[in-house]
Amino acid sequence: MKTSQKGIQLILSFEGFSSKPYLDSAGIPTIGYGNTYYPEGKKVTMKDLSISKEKGAELFSSVLPTYEKIVSSKIKVPITQNQYDALVSHTYNTGGSDTLFSLINNKASSEAIKNWFTTRYITAGGKVLNGLIRRRKAESDLYFS
Repeated sequence: MKTSQKGIQLILSFEGFSSKPYLDSAGIPTIGYGNTYYPEGKKVTMKDLSISKEKGAELFSSVLPTYEKIVSSKIKVPITQNQYDALVSHTYNTGGSDTLFSLINNKASSEAIKNWFTTRYITAGGKVLNGLIRRRKAESDLYFS
């Protein structure tokens, strides 16, 4: 599977764009649309040069398959396009969760999956962030649509 336009829009809407490197809410140097590293694996640093929106879109497109591969390799049961998109968004933001993948593979109840989606990975730097609460809810809503 590949992420649909709906999934890509979800990710981009929460990531936003920055032409200059910045420290994300967890203190990790980030650039473009939430990228913490470049296609060749080099980590973003605060000394990196600014990039254009076009370069940011290129960067995003080049790293997205990494997260698609994680989801594709971890999910062993059939899922819908919306479920796939929600999981890729979650994985792009968090690196992926074996617990979430396990709940899905073990056919946990919708309630258990929704509860997990909306109550985990909502903190950064030890603080609950409204942006992460909104993102987890949006991912959950997409997953169950």
